[in-house]
Amino acid sequence: MFELRCTVRKCPHLLSLSEGGLRCVAGHHFDRAKQGYWSLLQPQDRKSKNPGDSEAAVLARQSWLARGYMSGLIQALQPWVSSSQSNETGTTTRTLDLGCGEGTFGKALFTDEADGYCGIDLSRRAIKLAARSWPEATWVLSNADRFLPAADESVDRVISLFGRRPATEIRRVLQPTGVCMVAVPGEEDLIELRQHVQSEGHRRSRWELIAEEMSAAGLELSGHQSWREQFDLDRQAIVDSLTMTYRGNRHSQAERISEIASMSVTLAADLLLFRRRD
Repeated sequence: MFELRCTVRKCPHLLSLSEGGLRCVAGHHFDRAKQGYWSLLQPQDRKSKNPGDSEAAVLARQSWLARGYMSGLIQALQPWVSSSQSNETGTTTRTLDLGCGEGTFGKALFTDEADGYCGIDLSRRAIKLAARSWPEATWVLSNADRFLPAADESVDRVISLFGRRPATEIRRVLQPTGVCMVAVPGEEDLIELRQHVQSEGHRRSRWELIAEEMSAAGLELSGHQSWREQFDLDRQAIVDSLTMTYRGNRHSQAERISEIASMSVTLAADLLLFRRRD
């Protein structure tokens, strides 16, 4: 199991298994949910009754990923994953997956590293699904924006695939030789669908700004690649692609695709590799 750190404010201690739960030496205790995940949420993490992605968005993303649209992106990341494994014999490679969602990416990329993998998400529905699909891994309900539940310089990899990127916290938990892998939508991602529902599709490159933000926190860009593929989406895939994003909440945009039976769309992402700069 991935070694976790207490999330109570200003508590620096690690958590250890005790009486079916997790406890630190200061006496803070966390129970394991019956679905198999750990809830390390603190009161200040709850800005709503159900924080994180909505259930509809989580289920739509699960349906979307199950269709295999991201298989090419996973393959593109594999060389970075392989090259960042610990070289010390008998040492577990430790990975923090920020905004892990329902666990599809984590299980695909790190299937042989369950002991060293920890997925973090703020959506209870997503974490429940993740824990059910890969019970051997560690799953945590927590707010990654505020604090990462790992000790200083204890993690070999941090990954953020279309999720949160708390740069200062990422640098804190990374070992000196550790890496951070980030994926963000490319400027052509779903451009055809966006053009249809928005009447115009803006092409906006994000990766340069992200590289600047990470650099300001002491993380140096050491690799960049673009991934792009074309797919024919059926009606349900189109609906899922809207529902799993903020666009799914816009009634006017949903109406514009109500009669579309299929569409050829572009999927695109920028993949970034960062290392600590000391």
